[in-house]
Amino acid sequence: MNDRLEDVDDASDVGSAPGTPAAAPAADRTTTPATASITVPITADLLRGALDLEHTEHGILPHRLPARARAQCTDGQLTMVEAQPSGVRLVFRTRATVVELDALRTKNVYRGAPPRPDGVYDLLVDGRPAGRSSVTGGNVLMVDLTNGSTETRPGPVGTVRFSGMPDRLKDVEIWLPHNEITQLVALRTDAPVEPVPDGGRRKWLHHGSSISHGSDAASPSTTWPALAGSLGGVELTNLGLGGSALLDPFTARALRDTPADLISIKIGINIVNADVMRRRAFGPAVHGFLDTIREGHPTVPLLVVSPILCPIHEDTPGPSAPDFSELSEGKLRFQATGDPAERAFGKLTLNVIREELARIVEQRAAEDPNLHYLDGRELYGEADFAELPLPDQLHPDAAAHRRIGERFAALAFGSGGPFAATRG
Repeated sequence: MNDRLEDVDDASDVGSAPGTPAAAPAADRTTTPATASITVPITADLLRGALDLEHTEHGILPHRLPARARAQCTDGQLTMVEAQPSGVRLVFRTRATVVELDALRTKNVYRGAPPRPDGVYDLLVDGRPAGRSSVTGGNVLMVDLTNGSTETRPGPVGTVRFSGMPDRLKDVEIWLPHNEITQLVALRTDAPVEPVPDGGRRKWLHHGSSISHGSDAASPSTTWPALAGSLGGVELTNLGLGGSALLDPFTARALRDTPADLISIKIGINIVNADVMRRRAFGPAVHGFLDTIREGHPTVPLLVVSPILCPIHEDTPGPSAPDFSELSEGKLRFQATGDPAERAFGKLTLNVIREELARIVEQRAAEDPNLHYLDGRELYGEADFAELPLPDQLHPDAAAHRRIGERFAALAFGSGGPFAATRG
């Protein structure tokens, strides 16, 4: 449920301020563009945000879960979303004015619906947006939403090209599409590159659902975690896994084993809309998840975030079900199919989950002063829904992603917040 069918903004223009596209630099409009003639090996020290790199017949496939975790779950949804590189970016220092990246994408296409927009590559130069583009070709994953069947159609490698960058030493970031599986085939520049040294920024590790993954965000650097990380001045590793924030033990172990200075987990919506457990199982599962994280990070600031407002599931249990009535127009909406009366038998709603999470964090914080709680409705609540409604009833749009990211940055990284550089 992390994918939407409506269009996002065109991804071909160049930006001059965070999240603000602007005209392309003059070098992009010349008739004799510079040539990217240096082939740069794509190595681990040029990639950030991935927990594992798989060498395929085509190149490098970044994964956001380690191989051991992937081996413990063969669910198709998880297999797809953990290989979609949300938050994964190439980072290097160079004088290059031209960068080319060959990539083999896997793009989802839904039978009976109009074509979905291409995934977006964001270029940042010295931390500021400097370009946006896409690749063509690639594999196509045909999905039939009526019965869940899929078919993969192979396609060719494509190339994304950024030119007109300033001729000076600079730090370059290429954020990979958050919603397309992406195999990195080759990297070329017109000047040598080197890894960017560790600047001492704190490492923020985040886990959540498709909302954290970036569903409906305009681009990979404008998902709400990416925006919050930029505003907070931290290095993000995003383990937002569309449809798959289900308190899985292997995800907890991945969080435990990943270096981090700050950790947040956003739990709830997938538990409800997948209808995977009852209240009796939920509390102990949260405790176990937190216990596992604390095995590797006993004193790291750990923020538990409950769900943002989602009216269809506030008091109505799951599962969620798709509404196909407007699919031919490119619109997919969701509805809650549970019965509110089932709460008496332990079925979960978002309000029940918020109550449980607040209780668990309060209980544990008596012995764990670095454990904190944030009600997700402080990020997106009733007033926000009235102004920026969820287009498909589950996922925030690009404007709401920006609002959530800005609010999280203020509440978590701001003065007095659990992630503030100096807590008073």
